Amino acid sequence: MDKGGIEYNHEATRAVRIISVLVGPILALYSVLIVVGIIPSTHQVSPLFAVTVASLWIGVSIYYYFVPAKNVADELIRLGLIHVLALIMFLFVIGFAQPLTPLFVLLFLASNLFLRRVGIAVSVALLVIAAGIDCAMLYQTYPTIVIENGLYVFSTIFLGLAVVAFVNAQETKRRALAHSQNRERLQYDRLLTIINNLTDAAFTTDEKGTILMYNAACLDLLDTNESLKSKNIGDLFSLTDTAKNSQSLVDILHDAKKATRRDDLNHTYSDGESVRLEITYAPIRSSFSLRKRKDELGGYILIMRDVTKQKSLEEERDEFISVVSHELRTPITIVEGTLSNLAVLMNRDEKASEKIIKSSVLTAHDQVLYLAKMVNDLSTLSRAERGVADAPEAIDVAELLHTMHQRYEKDAEAHHLHLNLDIQPKLGTVMVSRLYIEELLQNFITNAIKYTKEGSVTIAASRHKDMVTFSVKDTGIGIGRTDQNNIFNKFYRSEDYRIRETNGTGLGLYVSTKLAHKLHTRIKLSSRLNHGSTFSFELPVE
Repeated sequence: MDKGGIEYNHEATRAVRIISVLVGPILALYSVLIVVGIIPSTHQVSPLFAVTVASLWIGVSIYYYFVPAKNVADELIRLGLIHVLALIMFLFVIGFAQPLTPLFVLLFLASNLFLRRVGIAVSVALLVIAAGIDCAMLYQTYPTIVIENGLYVFSTIFLGLAVVAFVNAQETKRRALAHSQNRERLQYDRLLTIINNLTDAAFTTDEKGTILMYNAACLDLLDTNESLKSKNIGDLFSLTDTAKNSQSLVDILHDAKKATRRDDLNHTYSDGESVRLEITYAPIRSSFSLRKRKDELGGYILIMRDVTKQKSLEEERDEFISVVSHELRTPITIVEGTLSNLAVLMNRDEKASEKIIKSSVLTAHDQVLYLAKMVNDLSTLSRAERGVADAPEAIDVAELLHTMHQRYEKDAEAHHLHLNLDIQPKLGTVMVSRLYIEELLQNFITNAIKYTKEGSVTIAASRHKDMVTFSVKDTGIGIGRTDQNNIFNKFYRSEDYRIRETNGTGLGLYVSTKLAHKLHTRIKLSSRLNHGSTFSFELPVE
């Protein structure tokens, strides 16, 4: 941190501790050698003074090394004390024209770490002042001391400034590198945050397809909890195209020259389940390769999503539109042709037989009714798909079935059928959409009346514990086993000639399955050819 222009950091703290533990013992040992006369010196004040300063050096060195500074002020005091002890040692014991004078370079470095230029200036000034005092004190005795001190001090200052400049240059590079690494780490963290917040699976790989980075959605897509890092992405996906031909994801990536999107690939899991994938992938080109004008690949980025349901819906929609268009075309063509023939007959022969006119009008009317029924079925299907009017309400089961019986009783009588009502007491209420349950029962009842030539149709309900079973039973033509597997498909109509004799869109039971799904139930069918059919479903009682 930076306080008042003073930079306090771990490097400066460590430097002061190392200087104190290195310089102190060296100077103390050198002083002892002077005291015992091994090294001559003209600066020694007294052996006791020299030993005292040396002992103080050693004590300070040990203390500073084992007791780290607590704050900036503590560090500055320590640095100042080291300067004072060093200058006293050189001024009164060793002298400046000695081989140990370059040790001041270490003090320059410590000052530079704390105070930068100000610290260097203060250290240099103290050294020059102390050397000047030394010259003044001994000039009369040793006139050459000025030259000697000057050479040693100048050399020390020059060496110190050179070392400090070199250290500062290295520090600048280190800080620039650290700043660049921090920025890179920040960008990496931002990218990782973005990737992890994507709902789609996102991978980055090297040029060989080895995974470098991925998000949580990748684990969901691959249905695994194992780490994917360093695995080859081609080994994780078993891909086939729409023609069931095996595809290698790594080969697909290698062929990529630009960002590409594909949605024609299927991935098969180990258990045999297959999903359709939409894959967007692109090669990564580094800025270095662009500067060097070389095609240097930095890997690939892939974004995947499971579009199985989406593709299924699209294919179903396309098929639905195609079939509806075909089914609508037939009655419209018949109506148009019938009315055109009728117009021609009336224009040519004003006395055209009433029988022909009546037949043509009835044919056109039947086809219009057929179209109206198809439009109604499509409208019901659309409401069910969009969830329109699906708000549940409490419906009394007995009251509902009585209403349905009254609504279709006359229709049954018109077909010379008995419409029976068989309900148990205390059926209770169900909490469902009234529109959906009425239309579901309506489809069963109208189909039963349509395909029953004689006999009866029975609307029934029974309760077992907390479930009520609705059923519509007829004595009609029944449904063959083959047709039972297909009648709930859209636009399916049996090849039975008795069914072909009646108009039908082939949508009624398909719409019924959608309505049953919205009511959270399933339709059950029990039928025997020429013996009638029973359609039923269950709902919980409130």
